[in-house]
Amino acid sequence: MNSYPTPTRPDLAQSKALQTEPKLQLVVFRVGNLKLAVRIELVYKVVPFRAAHGSGLNSVGIAHIDNFEVTVIDLHQRLFKSSPVEEAVARLIVVTSPSGELYGLPTAETPTLLEIPLSRIRVLPESYRRSDTLDIASHVAVVPQSGSTLTIF
Repeated sequence: MNSYPTPTRPDLAQSKALQTEPKLQLVVFRVGNLKLAVRIELVYKVVPFRAAHGSGLNSVGIAHIDNFEVTVIDLHQRLFKSSPVEEAVARLIVVTSPSGELYGLPTAETPTLLEIPLSRIRVLPESYRRSDTLDIASHVAVVPQSGSTLTIF
């Protein structure tokens, strides 16, 4: 029986390494010009959304989803200090907090599910988090996509 050496290709080896690397599933959605994400384990459901009830004086309201009252946080208003103009048909991403409370995050588009390698996810510096309006984000992922990069907070 002849034993032939298996040819090795660096690009093939790198591809296999990326396939076996641990990944995190994220629900990615757009708020203004930002791409934000939450871990799939935290998502209760995504539902069509029309409006939240509240005073309108701040970025928080309430919505009735299933048999629950969900606190809705308008991230666009919180981050950019204005409500988006073109929010025609929106979705509400309902997430569970560590204490079990449900929060709703409105978005103009249907969110997408992405698997991101853990090596692409980095902790944001505390100095950036304190000084930028994006203080709600703790990590950033930089993912190659169609000749450019996609930055997800």
